Amino acid sequence: MISADNLVKTFTRIEKKNKKVEFNAVDGISFEAKEGEIVGILGPNGAGKTTLLRMLVKLMKPSSGNVSVSIGENTISDDIEIKKHIGYLSGNTKLYGKLSPRELLMMLGTIYGMDEETTRIRAEEIMKVLSMEAFFDNRIEKLSTGQTQRTSIARCLIHSPEIYVFDEPTLGLDIISSAAIIEFMKQEREKGKTVIYSTHYMEEAEYLCDRIILVNKGKIVANGTLAELKEKSAMESLRDIFNELIRKETYDEE
Repeated sequence: MISADNLVKTFTRIEKKNKKVEFNAVDGISFEAKEGEIVGILGPNGAGKTTLLRMLVKLMKPSSGNVSVSIGENTISDDIEIKKHIGYLSGNTKLYGKLSPRELLMMLGTIYGMDEETTRIRAEEIMKVLSMEAFFDNRIEKLSTGQTQRTSIARCLIHSPEIYVFDEPTLGLDIISSAAIIEFMKQEREKGKTVIYSTHYMEEAEYLCDRIILVNKGKIVANGTLAELKEKSAMESLRDIFNELIRKETYDEE
């Protein structure tokens, strides 16, 4: 399980006449994602989603608030140890272009302290799950966008993490690549893994997520199952719920 307790991240921006102004990209967010649960994080551009995810995986220190990670009955406090239990996919992940996906996974297995045979077996499993057989031994720099994205996801899986934090994993992908990733997430949920899944695709979130958190301007504006959100809003689609809540908050502030 991973939980956020009143997370705040403050940045400084330069406005007119070189005036420095502080603002909260994330402004008091609290929630938890449990074992065997896919939690969707949705919001417009600039809502603070990526900043939130980076704090969850310990790549960015919050200005205030805390992130807690529990594996079974054990709560982990050390940041380095926490990272060993998380598979994080970001939109700007860089891969080693001269390597093949197989070579990349073997190298990462060594970094995570896995022995060669265990890494080899795990790499073969990932190859089949993500349908990477056709390009598994090709150089990464020669792969298509969808193949590269599947390789990026494979990188997150090699150490069999208990928690996945994925930021826009299907953005710009073809239908086949997107389907492979979505089905993999469902399989990991069945194994009891925790998944935090940020996406702009409403239909994808409707299909995949057990619970949905809508974020705007650094704050949570809704948190619940799709059924709960529909009941509260009297609307039938997540897209309509999303648009209404974001529009309402913008209107209320004007």
